[in-house]
Amino acid sequence: MRTRAAVAIAPGKPLEIMEVNLDDPKEGEVLVEIKATGICHTDEFTLSGADPEGLFPAILGHEGAGVVIKCGPGVKSLKPGDHVIPLYTPECRECPSCLSRKTNLCTAIRATQGQGLMPDGTTRFSMLDGTPIFHYMGCSTFANHTVMPEIALAKVREDAPFDKICYIGCGVTTGIGAVLNTAQVEIGAKAVVFGLGGIGLNVIQGLKMAGADMIIGVDLVVQAIVDLTKTPFDKIGGADYSFDCTGNVKVMRDALECTHRGWGQSIIIGVAPSGAVIETRPFQLVTGRVWKGTAFGGARGRTDVPKIVDWYMEGKVEIDSMITHILKLEDINKGFDLMHSGESIRSVVVF
Repeated sequence: MRTRAAVAIAPGKPLEIMEVNLDDPKEGEVLVEIKATGICHTDEFTLSGADPEGLFPAILGHEGAGVVIKCGPGVKSLKPGDHVIPLYTPECRECPSCLSRKTNLCTAIRATQGQGLMPDGTTRFSMLDGTPIFHYMGCSTFANHTVMPEIALAKVREDAPFDKICYIGCGVTTGIGAVLNTAQVEIGAKAVVFGLGGIGLNVIQGLKMAGADMIIGVDLVVQAIVDLTKTPFDKIGGADYSFDCTGNVKVMRDALECTHRGWGQSIIIGVAPSGAVIETRPFQLVTGRVWKGTAFGGARGRTDVPKIVDWYMEGKVEIDSMITHILKLEDINKGFDLMHSGESIRSVVVF
């Protein structure tokens, strides 16, 4: 079939809107009509050319929602008409990582996904002249239709609006999950959030859900944060938890060093440039601080994403106010401009 897509032809160039070929789903694969897709900083990171795994030409996008159109042979958990959210972190429930219950980083299709290919080592997208187009993060939601592995789709309720729940495909789950899954923040905690964009605001949302007593959004130097958290009883000060949502390695160090000696945890969420290195004095760790990283908020996609959709529909999670711009596919490059200028929290393209 043919479908419309915004194609990344080369790094640093605007996306080009064009018709592309899309092959039918193969064994264990599903054809999805994408109804809405968010524009995330990770898409911009790859488009800029800074992503060491970036491949071109490619159809970017990983924060989508849509409807199953067709299932390939062997698909058991989905059927045409099901509403789904694509997962850039799949959940096969069979690989050593999934079975360990210690991580959400499923390895079933990691090798080919990182190469911009489907599990059989080929691509389903091509230009009208036959030039292959790479997939992106296993999702490619900047196309009106995409083909994905069954294990990388979360089935969700059918009354949830696509232009809102697409945000759960990355930003919402990453932020809330970092709090509830990775840090496991307890009631009464003091927390600091560095970077108040599409991820950071969802970290704050997660902290409120967890019952944190003090939440500090940062534009402050480390010592100011420590001073803010001191009490007559605790004269040392420091946050119980901090979260870096910036991808800036200097900020990552600040985020660690503002936490409380003895038990402070700092969670790295932001994606740093290729080759960047984090550093701190070993004494910061010897005295009990812990550095952790998180991907997709530690969420197991097929299991946890439907729950977060339920939370949104039940009013427990706020999304609407963070979708600041609704765009057509033809205007997708404007979404990146809005991101660069700081005018948007999340722009969503609707098909």
